[in-house]
Amino acid sequence: MLMSVATGLAVAGNYFAQPLLDLIGRELRVGPSAVALVVTAAQGGYALGLILLVPLGDLVERRRLAVALYAATAVFLLVSATAPNGTMLLVSTALTALTSVGAQVVVPFAATLADPAERGRVVGTVMTGLMLGLLLARTASGALSELGGWRTVYWVNAVLMALMALLLHTFLPRLGGDGGRLTYWGLLRSTVAMFRYEPLLRWRAGLGALSLASFSVLWTALTFLLVRSPYGWSESAIGLFGLVGAVGALTATVAGRLADRGHVQVVTGAGTVLLLASWSAVAAGASALVWLLVGVIVVDLAHQAVLNSSQNVLYALRPEARNRINSAFLTAFFVGGAAGSALASLAWAHGGWTGVCVLGATLSAGTVVLWVLERITVNRAAGKLSKTSVHQGHDPAPAASAD
Repeated sequence: MLMSVATGLAVAGNYFAQPLLDLIGRELRVGPSAVALVVTAAQGGYALGLILLVPLGDLVERRRLAVALYAATAVFLLVSATAPNGTMLLVSTALTALTSVGAQVVVPFAATLADPAERGRVVGTVMTGLMLGLLLARTASGALSELGGWRTVYWVNAVLMALMALLLHTFLPRLGGDGGRLTYWGLLRSTVAMFRYEPLLRWRAGLGALSLASFSVLWTALTFLLVRSPYGWSESAIGLFGLVGAVGALTATVAGRLADRGHVQVVTGAGTVLLLASWSAVAAGASALVWLLVGVIVVDLAHQAVLNSSQNVLYALRPEARNRINSAFLTAFFVGGAAGSALASLAWAHGGWTGVCVLGATLSAGTVVLWVLERITVNRAAGKLSKTSVHQGHDPAPAASAD
């Protein structure tokens, strides 16, 4: 539970500024286009952190790495809280995002500590915290800014991140990296090479990227829909919509438990189909709030099922390279999310809510196709290995088990 809260707080820091851009721009005397770069800085910094810092978990002592990243994030949040101008805020935001990938050091840490029979539940619990942090950040940000201005958000998060660093240092066990004699640059090369040597990583990276792209399309375009007729909601009311998405995020542990019982492929398949089906409800939500609520909950539920089951598949591949595999997977994952956000704006501009729903459904259909192709490819490879073993007089069971 501590690790779940820690991941949520780390990720939330990258989304606090989104509903506050107007307030920040007015106080720092920065134009709308320039202040919007705060969001870009957060995305870019996080992507760099995934590539440059997360793989270190396979090389250095993991508790020390996690604590150092959380402490650094607290410091950079303090810089943001006291930023005198837009340039300083941009720099501190990028650095905060860079070190906030400590959350992605904690997730494989939890998977390593967990008993294999309970890994799905444990990863699901930690990822629930991460998704809740992502979804509820905007709601918390709006509430805190009303209490004491936009800087209050950064002050509070800095204190909480410092507290998390202390708690993680106190309660996490020491856990050394397994990178052996790898140098840092060798570690980075090894991370990229994972895509070449692990076919399942390629399939699951594609699944994750399309799933988050579909998820991002919904949450990016939702504001455009809710500020217009027939809804006409205020910004604070729209921020509360994150609470609806949290309902779907809370199902991650259910998907994890099913994965622990040997149903990980069923969870993935059901998640992709549900993701596609959810867009019919989202489309009906253009004029009906009930259908919109159903659609949002199912999108989040399905996305969580795809993400959690994919992580369970990948964490079982090579325990000694778990952080590198996580880094490679999440880099593709968040690239998909960024692409989804960008495409959502274009879809809204050219096709309105209908265009958004067509885009979301198309991306979701892509997850179904990839999952089917993965199963066909993996089963075919397993069949070939089994036949080869039989012809050579070996027991085919080990090959099937390895698959």
